[in-house]
Parts: sequence; C-alpha cells; structure tokens
Amino acid sequence: MLPRTAYRLWPIVLPLALMLASDYKLRSRSDDQAIGGKPDLMILAEIGVYAAAALFLYLRFGMRPPTRRRTGLLLLAWCWTGYAAMSALWSPFPTLGVVRGAQLLITMAVVHVLATRATTTELRRMAHAFVAVVVGSVVIGAVHPFPRTHLTLDRFNWLYVHPVIAGVYLGLAVLLVVGFLVRHGVIGWSGRDGKSWSPAVYLLALAVLSGALVATGTRGAALGCAAGLLVLMATANGPRGRADLVVLGFSVAALAVFAFSDQILAFIQRGESAEKLSSLNSRTDLWSLALDAFRQQPIFGHGMGAARGLFLAETGLGGGHNAFVNALVDEGVVGTALFLGLLLTLTVVLCSLLRSQRTRADAGTLLAMMAFFVTDGITTEGLATSANVSGIWLLLVVAWTETLRRRNPPPPLPGTLVPQTAGASWKP
Repeated sequence: MLPRTAYRLWPIVLPLALMLASDYKLRSRSDDQAIGGKPDLMILAEIGVYAAAALFLYLRFGMRPPTRRRTGLLLLAWCWTGYAAMSALWSPFPTLGVVRGAQLLITMAVVHVLATRATTTELRRMAHAFVAVVVGSVVIGAVHPFPRTHLTLDRFNWLYVHPVIAGVYLGLAVLLVVGFLVRHGVIGWSGRDGKSWSPAVYLLALAVLSGALVATGTRGAALGCAAGLLVLMATANGPRGRADLVVLGFSVAALAVFAFSDQILAFIQRGESAEKLSSLNSRTDLWSLALDAFRQQPIFGHGMGAARGLFLAETGLGGGHNAFVNALVDEGVVGTALFLGLLLTLTVVLCSLLRSQRTRADAGTLLAMMAFFVTDGITTEGLATSANVSGIWLLLVVAWTETLRRRNPPPPLPGTLVPQTAGASWKP
C-alpha cells in the first residue's frame, strides 16, 4: 500500500521528478560519452526515477481503461510520442534510442493520467512547485557554483545543468510567475478557498528569475521569454490586457533602448566574432549537415536519438540545435507532420479557450509557453526530444489544456437536449 499523501501529491511530484531526474546532474559527461559510453550512477538513477513513475501509475491506477473519452488533442499527442518511440527500432544508436523512447512513453502515460484525472487546481499547484524549485536552484547556483567548462565560464548555471537548459527552466518560470501575478484570484497551495502567494512573493521570485535568466547568457531562452510575455499580456486579461500591452510595451522598450543599449548589445554578442554570430554559433553549418542527413531518410527518419550523434564527428555538437530540424532527422516527414500537427492543434484549442473568462487566464499563460517553446526551439532541440524540461512541459501543457476543457465544456448545439448531472450545469 502506498502512503495516503502519495495519492494527493502525485500530480505535483511525478512531473517534477521526471524533469529533475532528466536535467539535474551532479557530474558532467561529453556528448560522445552520452552516445556510446557506459551508464554511470546518474544515468541509472534517472532510469530508476522513470521506472518508479511507471510503477506508481500501475499501483495507483492499475490497467483500467480511461474514465473519459480521448480527445483529438490527446490522441495526437499519443500518435507523435508513440511514433517517436517506435523509431528507436531503426536508430543507429539503439541503446540510446530505446531508453529515450521508453522515457517518452512513460512521460506520455503520466500526462495522460493527468489529463484525464487531475484538476486545474492541481496543475496550478504543480506550476507553483516548479517555480519554487527553480528559485531554489538559482540560490544553489549562487551560493555554491560548480566547476565550469571553457564554453560556460562566464555564464550562470547551477549544479552541472548547462546554461541553455537552465535558461529554459528560468524562462518558463518567469512566464508562470507573470501569468499568476497578472490574474485575479490566483490559486496557491491551500486550494480554492485558501490564500495564494502574496504579490510581494511573486515579485521577488520574478526579480530573482529574471536576473538569473540574463546571467545565463542564453539568447534563445531570453528571446523566447520576451515572445511569451507579449503573448501573455495580449491574451491573459482579454481586451484590457491588450491595451496594457500597447502602453507598457512601448514604454519598457523605449526605456530599455535608451538606458541599457550597451548592455543589450553585449548580451546579444556575448563576446563572439561577427562570423560566429552570422552562423548562429555554428548552428547553420550543423543544420546544413542535418538537412543532408534528412535527404537520406526523408520519410521515416533515422530514428530516435540519431541527431544526437550523426554530426558529432564533423561539428563537435550533439543534437540538431533546432527542434524542427531535429524532428526531421530523427522522425522524418511522418514524425515531423505529427509533431507540427500537435503544436498547431494545441494552439488552436488554447485560442478557443480564450473566449471563456473562466479559462482565459490559464489559456493565456499556456499560449505564452507555446510561444516560448517555438521561439526557443529555433536554436535548441529539446522540444522535439524526450527526457528534458522542454519536451516534458510541452506534454504537460497538453494535460493542462485538457483539464481546462473539462472545466469549460462547449455549449450544446441548438435544439439538443443535454442530460444534467446533479449540481452541474453549463452556463454561457
């Protein structure tokens, strides 16, 4: 028998455990070791966390069929994750592919249970816990810096988390904090009738997270966060929010240009030459090789994890460093079509939820996260891969969206009789 608290806290603990096990490391390994090296204690611990999550789902929910009918969005998420995992069967790196494929399926299983059994309030609590973990991580990185490589010597991070990954954590946390800060009636830890974090706590967290994001020097995450904030301000509070965006956006942009132009330019350049900047830090060379590899296997791709090692010898870079290029190489046209279909369907569903005042704030925050993912995905591949914060949060957005749809069901068709359950009715 599992402890009673495990039944209450699983919507918070399981997603965070998967993210932290995937990204938080107490040692550093090179890309070639990650591809063909032997598993060490950290790898075994990561696999163990995923196995424990799968075991918990079995012990808690068994093999019973889902209690609610699958939606098209949830089915599309299963199609993409299922195909991506299946592609490990023809990957040139079968061990890596099978492990990553299994992790992706376990993540999707957790997300499916969240989508069909969790509540919006529970996912809000999970988001608050995520923010608290990231703030705590910033404190750890400031108090006890771990050894840096020559590429990350002047960039902030914590433990052995790469500054690019740290930037994703920080960018998402900033969007969540702002999303909770600008809405009314925020739900915090104590439930529907309890108090949320005070505005001062949100503002303090926002200051810490924003400063750390700039210190990472991760331009993709910073640009993605800026794009997400624009979407958030334009959607979360309806027409009033769009008016605030116009006034506040122009004011902040003008102030930033005049007061911090030198610092902004230094952040963008990051001490790199014009040639390196023009190639996006050698990414354009990598993308050329990636497209050549795509032409060799255009339909089904090279398989899960292939982009992680195909270009390592030529460029010294692991992964496609672009979510969409990475999808093309690993899953080909079939997998990329499913991936893009998931992103498009998710965006359309969230836009439809903006029409209801009950779901607008959450939907606006999730749309802001989608804007972050797409923008950051131009220079990082995490969104189209498994076992990382971007890929896990993308699927969590699917689950959160499903809980919003249950909370805000569509109106009945004209002339249709809808049976009413006790204490439940639909109001326009």
